[in-house]
Amino acid sequence: MSHPIHRVARFAITGSYTLKVEFEDGTEQQIDFRPVLHGALFGPLQVPETFNAVTLDSEAGTLVWPNGADFDPATLHDWPKVRDELVVRALEWEEVASKNLVVV
Repeated sequence: MSHPIHRVARFAITGSYTLKVEFEDGTEQQIDFRPVLHGALFGPLQVPETFNAVTLDSEAGTLVWPNGADFDPATLHDWPKVRDELVVRALEWEEVASKNLVVV
């Protein structure tokens, strides 16, 4: 069984929390990340300056942020198919993160 390997070739910031992502296979996705920016890893990307600090890791072929957040390039490639599931998971991440907060 073979699975296609997708790699991000380039990207552009096209709006608030939105990127145009182009892949080596010539396809592209316009992705609004807002609905999935929750939890300990992706929540910090709600700060516009942090989100906009995204870079392309050419070795891994995906997008990465300074805090270590990233998405599998296959997830980015297939965003329309996986978006709704990721939104549900992001809300779960937020719930877990809020339960782990310690008030001192």
